[in-house]
Amino acid sequence: MDKLVVLSLNITTMPELPDLQVFARNLNKLFKGKTLEKVEVPHSKKLNVSIEQLKDALEGAKLHDVRRVGKELHFAFNNKHVLGQHLMLHGEFRLFDGENKHKSTIIELHFKGEQGLAITDFQGAATPTLDPEEKDAPDALDVEKEYLMGKLAKTKKPVKTVLMDQKVLRGIGNAYADEILWDAKISPFSISNKLPEEVVSKLIKSIKEVLEDAEKQIIKSNPDLISGEVRDFLKVHLPRQKQTATGATIYQKELNARKTYYTDEQELFE
Repeated sequence: MDKLVVLSLNITTMPELPDLQVFARNLNKLFKGKTLEKVEVPHSKKLNVSIEQLKDALEGAKLHDVRRVGKELHFAFNNKHVLGQHLMLHGEFRLFDGENKHKSTIIELHFKGEQGLAITDFQGAATPTLDPEEKDAPDALDVEKEYLMGKLAKTKKPVKTVLMDQKVLRGIGNAYADEILWDAKISPFSISNKLPEEVVSKLIKSIKEVLEDAEKQIIKSNPDLISGEVRDFLKVHLPRQKQTATGATIYQKELNARKTYYTDEQELFE
């Protein structure tokens, strides 16, 4: 088996953009260019087509690449078919040789050469989709100021809520919304349409810098990661930490049933 391995971690939150970027990078190292010989779907409840249709579409095709699309990974094959995979809250990518012995398998991909990839989820929520539809919302790494300003100007919702709305912006979840807003020094409870243009410019800058830096940090500490999350480098979304590195007290409050971490360093616009 390839030297790339799964880091055994407790998954308590959904993988976000930087995690999935690293997963895609390493899954490409493992499987790009290989032929998918067999697909098995032990748990087909979430599959959007029949198992037979999935097999007909993918078996015998060569994997062109693995790419992150929002909060999903898309396995693109040379016959133009795509297998989308959303891990949801507890899904994991797991490697196997020969026979898949991983429990709670949703779908397993057997590539030529005996090596395979299983997607597991003890809750059964991880969702495989054949040829997922394209979404209109831009990716967080590609968002432009004019677009985000327009979306923020139309709502009185808290800015954190907007950042996490996958119909507005794809890829950002709870943890990185906190990190981005802390970096931009904007309170997560700020009313979206009250943000001045210069503050939105700062927000755009923080979105890209925080997400890109997080990917680098994950690769640096866990270069072979294909499952789990590495969050020990975060600066404010830290459940056990009382202060930031700047000495500010970290507060915790629920926003839309999500734990939100913030400090007094962040300006509230209302």
